[in-house]
Amino acid sequence: MTIMFVTSLDYLMQAGNAVATESNFAWQIIQGIVLGIVQGITEFLPISSTAHLIIFRDILGWKATWSKAAIDGIQLGSVFAVGWYFYKDISSILEGAWIAFTRKQWEREEWKIFTGIVIGTMPALLGGLVLKVLKVELESPLMIACVSILMAILLGLAEKVGVRKRGFEELEIKDGILVGLGQMIALLPGASRSGSTLTTALFLGLQRQTAARFSFLLGFPTLAIATLVQTKDVLEVSDMFAPLIVGIISTFIFSYLSIAWLLKFLQRNSSWVFVWYRLAFGAAILGAIATGAFRNS
Repeated sequence: MTIMFVTSLDYLMQAGNAVATESNFAWQIIQGIVLGIVQGITEFLPISSTAHLIIFRDILGWKATWSKAAIDGIQLGSVFAVGWYFYKDISSILEGAWIAFTRKQWEREEWKIFTGIVIGTMPALLGGLVLKVLKVELESPLMIACVSILMAILLGLAEKVGVRKRGFEELEIKDGILVGLGQMIALLPGASRSGSTLTTALFLGLQRQTAARFSFLLGFPTLAIATLVQTKDVLEVSDMFAPLIVGIISTFIFSYLSIAWLLKFLQRNSSWVFVWYRLAFGAAILGAIATGAFRNS
């Protein structure tokens, strides 16, 4: 009788653990979908996807499951979305740059854009590498809040002083270099890759839609390389494989929609709505820290 009882109890415990494991797995899948939506919507809007993912994750208490590396891994969906949406642009630039190289047509438009993107990608990649090697962690809520407010001010200034006269066909190599330097600001959580590049492009006098389009293309190599490095590390953790894949798919869908919406929006509207949003976002985090509702850790 005792043996039967112990055996039955052991069976029930195993069954309970199996149910809990399945429930936990399902919950991680749901988390992946939700975080993918947040990442997809915010990656290409100038409001910082990393900041929103970190704050959103911490508020919901998902930090134990979704590390910074896992959060970065979800961005792979955004990489696919940019590649898909701008496939014709990327192909045209690469083809035109190759023709310019073989024929030594250095004034060709595609060569200038290609060279600007290549050179402009280097500063952010080198900066990211330095932070990774030194293992510098910058993701505190206080940092996110302060950087978000600072970038709101800079974007507002860019809207005020930018002449917005130059189109995509007027891009020069120096534009890629300068926007690439501006992209280094995105190494700080809360800055936003699209926000820093868009802001720099507006300061340089590009039209809003051209600035956004160029910022996406210039940020594509950096986003792709950095994300692939992080995703490789996360996929080695077997229990995160499925949630991460689901998050990447969710991110791809909403990133694609976000890109299409923003380019259409900037055809007729300014970026002031993002300035006010960033100010409110940063102020809300500072308020939560001050009241103890949110810990700066």
